[in-house]
Amino acid sequence: MKFKMLFILFIINAFSSFSQEVRVEDYSIKGQFDKVYRTSTTFRPPGTGKKYKVIDIVKFQKIKENVLDSLKNSKKIISEKENLLNTERENIQKLNTSFNKTKLDLTVALQKENSISLFGAQLNKITYNIILWFIITALTLCLIFFVFKFSKSNVLTKKAQENLNYVEEEFDSHKKKSIEREQKLRRQLQDEINKHRNA
Repeated sequence: MKFKMLFILFIINAFSSFSQEVRVEDYSIKGQFDKVYRTSTTFRPPGTGKKYKVIDIVKFQKIKENVLDSLKNSKKIISEKENLLNTERENIQKLNTSFNKTKLDLTVALQKENSISLFGAQLNKITYNIILWFIITALTLCLIFFVFKFSKSNVLTKKAQENLNYVEEEFDSHKKKSIEREQKLRRQLQDEINKHRNA
């Protein structure tokens, strides 16, 4: 039984040590070059003091194929990115053109909103309001002036009418008195003529 326990512990320990030794493989180009460097044999020619690495031809072909494939994919990605970049530049150009047109339209609309056409000339609303209120004020002052003159003339006309009526009444009264005096003088004259004829 002791032997079985030791055997089980040994197997568990072996599996755990194998599982700890498992490395994560790096499949990048750099990782592949590092692996080829680690797994290749070293050669030192006698008397030179230099060190060379001898690479297996299959590993060399495999890494060459991977490098060329990576370059091809990189060129494809670069081409796609350049196409996308060109498309985005065109879109930005279109948006800038549209923005400038909208900005110009907004400026024209604001000018139209802030101006009024008067006798074919475009006037700012403030200038138009100043001219309008000047005309209204001038016409109001003229109206007040003419109303004042009319009322003054009306008062003078009424006074002149009253004076005329008074003078006419005086004239009629004087005329009646003159007629009465003339008639009285004619009677007296006639009486005197009659007196002198009878005498």
